[in-house]
Amino acid sequence: MDQVLEYSPILIEGTITTIELTVASAIVALILSFVVGLSRFSRFAAIRIAAIVYLEFFRGTSAIVQMFFMFYVLPLLGVHLAPLLAGIIACGFNLGSYGSEVVRGAVQSVPRAQHEAAIALNYTTYQKFRYVLLPQAIPVMIPTFGNLLIELLKLTAVASLITISDLTFMAQIIRVQTALTLEPFLIIMVIYFLIASCLVGIVDFIAKKINKGRNITVRKGI
Repeated sequence: MDQVLEYSPILIEGTITTIELTVASAIVALILSFVVGLSRFSRFAAIRIAAIVYLEFFRGTSAIVQMFFMFYVLPLLGVHLAPLLAGIIACGFNLGSYGSEVVRGAVQSVPRAQHEAAIALNYTTYQKFRYVLLPQAIPVMIPTFGNLLIELLKLTAVASLITISDLTFMAQIIRVQTALTLEPFLIIMVIYFLIASCLVGIVDFIAKKINKGRNITVRKGI
């Protein structure tokens, strides 16, 4: 174990990279979740079709294949992405497809009477979503978004396959340099668990803040 601890600087570097990749990908996924999820309610068929194509493509293909495509295939087409950027786009777009279904389902869970009330008040589409539907739908989304965030953290481990210096990549370096397998991977397993625990705590805190005064029971993320 002491031999592995000598490599603590690169483990710290890998942890920082993993957190950066997770946070940046989560932001991309969150934006796409709302854009695509709400596009499913558009009155324009072209927008709805585009949202469905994105959803089915990224949900129906492997995240690893998407990541390899971003990093190894796009350069053949003249598009060169840095490893971290390719990882962020692949992870964000992949999780965004699942998140868009969370948004759509949460909005649809709002009682029909609320939709009718917004129409009766002569609200525009923007006002209906901004003041009636989304305030009721967002608390429903948060627990599932928390679970997707943990899945995103675990997905970032495959980013080492496109040379991103994350925790898994650093563990591989230590394994090659020391011929040890148990110790480096046991350490990064603990680190992943600690990061996941922090993310769960943050999501639960946000959920409690949003649901405060709404009389909504918050389920903790898994």
